[in-house]
Amino acid sequence: MTTNQTVTVGTMESSDIMITLKPNASGIKIDLESNVKKQFGAHITALITEVLQKLDIQNIAVEAVDKGALDCTIKARTIAAAYRLQGKTDYDWEALNSWND
Repeated sequence: MTTNQTVTVGTMESSDIMITLKPNASGIKIDLESNVKKQFGAHITALITEVLQKLDIQNIAVEAVDKGALDCTIKARTIAAAYRLQGKTDYDWEALNSWND
């Protein structure tokens, strides 16, 4: 998928994460801002990367501002941003539901 759009989902509220997706020349690049980056930064970036790869999103820059979001929130915000970026409204809930650990 190639795009020149930028999309943002989420809020700066406690227990949420704001995800912004922008075009990137090569690969997935994640810039994470979080108070718990030292403890959970690698996990958060891996989770965002996993979701994007499952949705076949490549060459994208991600700006993530985490305010203590749980994994389910991180996944949901990333999926919503990816779908919005692609202009999709036909969520495949069964496929998304199968991602639950």
